[in-house]
Amino acid sequence: MSFLKKLANIVGGAEPDIFNDKGQIAHKLPKKKWDDWQNRLIQSREYNWREHKGSKAGESAENNAAALRK
Repeated sequence: MSFLKKLANIVGGAEPDIFNDKGQIAHKLPKKKWDDWQNRLIQSREYNWREHKGSKAGESAENNAAALRK
């Protein structure tokens, strides 16, 4: 990379490297990383949105403490 291009990136900001040739967002992560992410969402109750119970607002401190110990 030339000195002028580096300077232009510092002054004006670098182009984001997350777009594919069609202009759509395409994060360049290895397949294993995507598979690990998907498996975490499926296998872990903590990250599974289907297991989400919503807000715990208004519950007593004892119930909150018991939920944290699980």
